[in-house]
Formats: sequence, C-alpha cells, structure tokens
Amino acid sequence: MGKYDPLHDHLRRQKTETYEMTFRDIERVLALLLPKSAQRAEWWSNETSPNTRQVQCRAWLEAGYIAHPVLGAERVRFERR
Repeated sequence: MGKYDPLHDHLRRQKTETYEMTFRDIERVLALLLPKSAQRAEWWSNETSPNTRQVQCRAWLEAGYIAHPVLGAERVRFERR
C-alpha cells in the first residue's frame, strides 16, 4: 500500500463533481504531514510519466479527479475529469 492510497480511497468515495479539502484535511486522511514541497504548485501537477517521482498525483488522478491548489489558503479543489 502506498502512502497516498488513503487519499485515493477517500476521493473515490466522494459523489460530487468538485470537492475541496484543506491541507490539514488531507493530512488527517493520510495520517501524515504533507511535505513542504506541497506548498508549491508543481507538487499538485496533474500529469504522470514514467520518469516522474510525483507518485502523489496518482491518488487523485486514479480516483477520477484533477487537483487545483489554492496555495496561499493551503486548500485544494479536486474536480472530476
């Protein structure tokens, strides 16, 4: 099990087209702190490639969402794709 699997599972249970979470909400779901790099937009990228180390994006992409971070507010709006 990957460390971002709980976020994937949480998002899969959502029924809405958009779903917003604070960084704190995400940390509670994950039962761990987000890395400092989550403060940067790049961390919330919605693209995967075999060469990327950003495994976290698979959590929301495979749950059917794309992420739109609101960094100054430490929030993320997930939108169904």
